[in-house]
Parts: sequence; C-alpha cells; structure tokens
Amino acid sequence: MQIWDTAGQERFQSLGVAFYRGADCCVLVHDLTQFKSFEHLESWREEFLVQAAPKNAENFPFVVLGNKSDLNPAVSKNHLKAYQDWCQSKKDIPHFMTSARESTNVEDAFREIARKALQQEAAESISYVPDNTLINLSQHSMNRPGENGSRVGAAPGADCAC
Repeated sequence: MQIWDTAGQERFQSLGVAFYRGADCCVLVHDLTQFKSFEHLESWREEFLVQAAPKNAENFPFVVLGNKSDLNPAVSKNHLKAYQDWCQSKKDIPHFMTSARESTNVEDAFREIARKALQQEAAESISYVPDNTLINLSQHSMNRPGENGSRVGAAPGADCAC
C-alpha cells in the first residue's frame, strides 16, 4: 500500500493527476481542533475526483480521519453531528477520530483504508475486460465441424494445413 500525503497544500494541486490516477481509496484528513479544516473536506473530495477521474466516481471509496483527538477530546455535539451528517450524505464514508501522537484509532483507520482499497481494486479488475478479449461466438458458427470432419460453410480444401 502506498500513501501519498499532500497535506492539502495548493502547491501540490498541479501534481494531482500524477498522484491520484490509479488510486484505490482516498483518505481525507481534517484537524479536530479547527472546524474550518472540516469545512474544506467537500472541496478536497471534489478536487480528488476531478484529478483522479475514477471510472465510477459516485462509488469511489473515501475514508475521513479527524486528527488530533488528543488535543480536543470533547468534540462539540454540533461538530460531531456535522461530521456524521456529511459522511452519511456521501454514501456513509467511514469517519475516525484519531490521534497520530497517541496512535488512537490509527490502526483501525488504516485497516478500513486497506479494506476499501482492496475492494475497489477487486471491483475494477472484475469490471474491466478489454474489448479485444471479447469473442463473438456467432461469428464462429460457420466454422464448426460437420460430417466427415469438414467445416460447415468452409471453402473446399479449407481444412488443409499444407
């Protein structure tokens, strides 16, 4: 698993396509001590979807981490409700209150990230079938064995390998 951290800095936005294409999951992180960082999640999410251009943007997996829970253990009910409502409105994005300093919920969050990434990778590999690998069986129906081993609809001598 590779993790790219752009820290939400605008100077990395021009590199978005190179970093984001082929991603199997996107992790959005906000600072629990600054509600304004949470308010930027929507624009970060949209920017990722534009840059990554996933095949199925509506169902692309995201995970949200609220970091610094050790500095703000008592998140206000209004903020908690805002986190829950936003995540639910985006197809129930998982949200974890984490502390990088104390490792609170970090392992659980990364397990969820890995699970979502593996599910996405599997879904994309199943749904992707290159056009040149499809066989139209009706095209081959005239080339089936007939009596005496000859091919139905084949020109005389077509079975000859010489």
